[in-house]
Amino acid sequence: MSSPAITTATVVRTPSREPARARLFLVLIALCTAVTAANIYLAAPLLPLIAHDFGSTPSAVAWIASVAQFGYAAGLLFFAPLGDRVDRRRLVAALTLATTVALAASAAATGTTALAAAVFVASAATVVPQLLVPLVAERAPADRRARHVAAVIAGLFTGIVAARVLGGLAGGAFGWRWVFVGAAVLTAVLGLLTASVLPSSAGAVAKGRLFSGLASMPGLVRRSPELWRACVRQAGMYGAWSALWTSLALLLTGEPYGLSTATAGLFGLFGLSASVVAPLAGGLVDRFGAAKVVRSAYVLAAASVPLFWLGGHVLPTLFVAAIAIHAALVAAHVANQTLALTTTSTPATANSAYVVSGFAGGATASALAALAFTHFGWTGVVAVAGAWLGVGWGATVVRR
Repeated sequence: MSSPAITTATVVRTPSREPARARLFLVLIALCTAVTAANIYLAAPLLPLIAHDFGSTPSAVAWIASVAQFGYAAGLLFFAPLGDRVDRRRLVAALTLATTVALAASAAATGTTALAAAVFVASAATVVPQLLVPLVAERAPADRRARHVAAVIAGLFTGIVAARVLGGLAGGAFGWRWVFVGAAVLTAVLGLLTASVLPSSAGAVAKGRLFSGLASMPGLVRRSPELWRACVRQAGMYGAWSALWTSLALLLTGEPYGLSTATAGLFGLFGLSASVVAPLAGGLVDRFGAAKVVRSAYVLAAASVPLFWLGGHVLPTLFVAAIAIHAALVAAHVANQTLALTTTSTPATANSAYVVSGFAGGATASALAALAFTHFGWTGVVAVAGAWLGVGWGATVVRR
């Protein structure tokens, strides 16, 4: 296994005489993470408004939300690994400006093709959170590292929830174009402010070709058993969550519940539990280790699966299941990402491999869940989630 990237010397350099400044730095990064992460999911709650404006139907423009996911995947592959090779301050500033311009172009789009292209660019450039997490882990004291990582993760999930809930409300009140304008302004302010306070890493970047981090990902995962386990286990956990969460609206708006789309969307508020669980999970990782936290998260997720199945007939059990699956996802994410950031000498590249693995697991499970719902209903979706958890854990039980 590669030697840990976070050394004692790194921790000693963190100025212990300025705890208040360090806390403000962490809060700023968490806020920047929340705003930039929201950009990926901004289009989804606005689809009905976009369709009405362009004289189409929501189902005919639903592919725009998928374009955002593909854009984010491209950004993870090409831009996130650059954190090991270029100055982070300049990179964050450049990506912030690119995101701002793309969001403004989205607001001005005159058709679905132009909007999709702008959304793709904005999502690809909004990988700033995955550049900031390795920096936070590097600067944190060794005994509080997971807690610092958890603070950024809490900001990320808060941004996702805000995009889904507040984005839809703001779009209904002011129009979908003004939502993109507001996102552009917030991204520019917080992104450039964050870039201005980042330490310069120009003298400590890795040598080699600019995009060599992308080519080195597979070998890096093979050489680090801890990173490999973190990637596979999070792919299983995120896949189970995605299968259930992306299909939940189909259950709630169909039989037997027949809820409106707006009411079903309020289930996204359960994602706020992530903001509470993340700091708690960070403390547990620092105290008991990542392996125990991931194991406990898998047990909790497994317990939520039958609750989700029962929720197909009894609505209150869905409330409990939603909180449980979010808590399990976030706890596993804090633990696994802490491992990914501290087990190699190239944390930005390792973090990119980890996030791409989770994203791939989620996207694949979502696709399978959609097919399962079509042929087997909600029971099929729950079966996919349970199988995904089994694969994620079972593939990593035996040490390589």
